[in-house]
Amino acid sequence: MSAPERIPTGAVSPVGAAVEPALERVLERGELTPRGRLTGASNAVLFGSVELDGRALPCVWKPVAGERPLWDFPDGTLAAREVAAREVCRAMGWELIPPTVLREGPGGPGMCQLWIGPPPDGEDPDVEAFAGEDPEGFDVPGPGDPGIGDPDTGEPDTDDPAGEEPVPLLALIDAEEPGPGWRAVGRAEVGPGRTALLVHADDGRLRRLAVLDAVINNGDRKGGHLLPRPDGRLYAIDHGVTFHTEDRLRTLLWGWAGEPLPPAALTALRALEAALEPGTALATRMAELLTAAEIEALRDRAGALLASGRHPAPGGEWPPIPWPPI
Repeated sequence: MSAPERIPTGAVSPVGAAVEPALERVLERGELTPRGRLTGASNAVLFGSVELDGRALPCVWKPVAGERPLWDFPDGTLAAREVAAREVCRAMGWELIPPTVLREGPGGPGMCQLWIGPPPDGEDPDVEAFAGEDPEGFDVPGPGDPGIGDPDTGEPDTDDPAGEEPVPLLALIDAEEPGPGWRAVGRAEVGPGRTALLVHADDGRLRRLAVLDAVINNGDRKGGHLLPRPDGRLYAIDHGVTFHTEDRLRTLLWGWAGEPLPPAALTALRALEAALEPGTALATRMAELLTAAEIEALRDRAGALLASGRHPAPGGEWPPIPWPPI
């Protein structure tokens, strides 16, 4: 089977056809073909492609049937939480989470999310039992696509020109204090009797993500969930362990703990608070994804952050850093 026709991003299909579908529509309605399983994940995570109206996109497919039961979350709810996290992020005016939808697919219902970065090939060591054709012909979306807009009204805090490697966001250093441009998280064991200081970049994109994680109560913000792109954008993935009614915040982004929230974060929180008012489109959508108690806890967290005006600090009742951290 030949690769589907590629239509340049933002272009119009051949004469008489409509403008190419938006990313969410492709993800929701396109033909979903799993091509391999991503190894190392605790739940079933498949790489695949989704094709609609001549456009093929790389995607991640997480079937509900492949979710591992957790003691503190209801079974079969992780896919909906991933979608809810994307909805909240967009309501705050940020594009930090790739387009994410719920849909039917191989194995039943699940979460389909746009793959960020170059699609893996048959030689990728992180893809098991890769099947099907070489994924040439995928239309990897860019900034002009609906759903891949500017992350916010500000500019990324990196000087990376397109095409270069992204600046590292996390590091282990043999020092007592972080250097300029870095924030300390804590000391980590790196060998028998040896520790190093875990630091993250003092980066506005990460700071927005730290605020988002506090709002959605992310219990698993690891380094491997951060996807910086050569164009200066940052995306974050894996938001299944979110929206618990109790404090479950576990993250590597504690570098701003206790500090005042930046004005842009306060603006985003006010927008979210308004969007979550009963009867709004977002409130209706969230009721399809979360329980009433989880939605109320979400409102409470947004309100508490606005009232304090500060980044949260570890509460001491829950391990503050996920394990493994990467």
